[in-house]
Amino acid sequence: MKAVRLESIASMTMRSVEKPSARPDELLVRVLAAGICGSDRHMYKGEYPTAIPVTMGHEFCGIVEVVGEEVIGFTGGELVTVDPNIACGRCHACARGRVNLCESLTAIGVTRDGGFAEYVAVPYRQAFTLPADLNSVHGAFCEPLACCLHAIDKAEIRAGESVAILGGGVIGLLMVQLARLAGASQVILITRQLSRRQTALHLGATHAFDPTASDAVAAVRDVTHGGADVVIECAGVPETLQTGLRMARRGGNFVLFGVTPRGVEVPVLPFDLLVNEVDIRPAYLNPFTHSRAAALVASGALELDILVTKTIGLEEVAEVVGSAPLPGEIKVIVRP
Repeated sequence: MKAVRLESIASMTMRSVEKPSARPDELLVRVLAAGICGSDRHMYKGEYPTAIPVTMGHEFCGIVEVVGEEVIGFTGGELVTVDPNIACGRCHACARGRVNLCESLTAIGVTRDGGFAEYVAVPYRQAFTLPADLNSVHGAFCEPLACCLHAIDKAEIRAGESVAILGGGVIGLLMVQLARLAGASQVILITRQLSRRQTALHLGATHAFDPTASDAVAAVRDVTHGGADVVIECAGVPETLQTGLRMARRGGNFVLFGVTPRGVEVPVLPFDLLVNEVDIRPAYLNPFTHSRAAALVASGALELDILVTKTIGLEEVAEVVGSAPLPGEIKVIVRP
C-alpha cells in the first residue's frame, strides 16, 4: 500500500509499504479522509516529539475492513473516527483521570503509524462509530474538535460572557463556533488574514480584528468594557501568548492551546498576573472528549465544509506538510 513517511527531520516521502495486519485487539481501517494539522508541520521540523520513521496523520476516519478476534462491538463495515492518543491506564496520571498526561502515552500518526496511508491498524477501543451516511471529510474533523472541546471545558465559558480567540486557522474557527454554542454573547477573533476574519464573522463571531492594523488589545478591551472573560490562544506564537494575557479581564481565564515550538521561552509579567488573578489554563490533547466530538460532528451543529480549503492525494502530502500554509488556507484534507 501507499503511505507517507517521515523518515528524518524535514524529510517526508510517499513509500510503498506492507499493508498492516490487525492484531487480536485491533481494527484494520481503510482511510477515507485525513486532515493535515499544524502539529504535523511541527513534527516535520522537529519541533514536537515524534517517532522516526513513522507514517504521520492523526486526524482521520475510515471504514473498518478487518476485525481482530478479541474485538468487541465491531463487525466490519462501520465508518469510524479514531482517537489517536493511547494511554496506558496504569500510571499516576491515568489513575487520576488525566489520561492526556499519561507517562507512557503513544499516539497514532506520531509515535506509531497513522492515517496518511491507504490503511491503518488501530486498537479497537480508540475507534468510535459514525453514521454510515456521514461525509467522511466531516469525520476527519473529530480529532481536532475533540481537542477543542477540552479547551472549551477548561475555559468554563458561562452564558453571556465574552470570549477572545487568537489565531484564525481551523482551530480558531472551530473555537468560534464552540464558544457560540457555549452561550458566549461576544466572540472576538484576532487574525491577520482578511478571508479568515470574514469566515469567522460568517460563523458567528461578533467582532474580528486584524492585529497588524490596530492595537488588538485595546480593541478587545474596548468592545468588552475591560477585557474578555475568556481568552483562548490558538496560534502558538510568543506574541499571541503575551497579547492574549493582556486581553483578559481581571479574574478572567486564559486558555493556552496553540503549540509553541518546544524550547521557546516567552517573557510574561508575573506582577500583572498576580494582581489581576488571570487564571492560565493549558489545554493539551483530548481527554475523554473524542466520543463527544464524534456526536457533535454527527449532529450537524457545526459548519465544516467552509473550513476545507482543498483536498489532495497522498502524493501531495509531503509538499503541503513541508511548506508554510498558503494565504487563506484553513484545512487541507487528504483522500488516500
